[in-house]
Amino acid sequence: EEMYGNISQHCWELFVELMGNVSAAQLCEWSVISRPYSLLQSCLEDWADRLRYGYPNALAEQYIFRSHHRYFHNCTPPHQVLDPPEDVLLAMIIAPICLIPFLVTLVIWRSKDGKAQP
Repeated sequence: EEMYGNISQHCWELFVELMGNVSAAQLCEWSVISRPYSLLQSCLEDWADRLRYGYPNALAEQYIFRSHHRYFHNCTPPHQVLDPPEDVLLAMIIAPICLIPFLVTLVIWRSKDGKAQP
């Protein structure tokens, strides 16, 4: 575990070095940050696999969270999808469920009605 901790710190230092080449205006541009970010993840994952430490793990997650906190905390998606309010979401789920028995009853009633006609 201690060895993985040292290697994780090395992965982090490599990431920080790569991020030093990224300007503040580019911090939220995926095309610019994807390489350093992916290298951090793959470094943490590769070494966890080599040392049979398991991935994801608490230490790796710590470094990923640290990267978000330090570099990406002001980034938001351009078209952020917001969840609807809870009561609207509940209505959207319950309405179709409540319609099913009504529709089944309607189909059965119509099919019986159709058989009764010559």
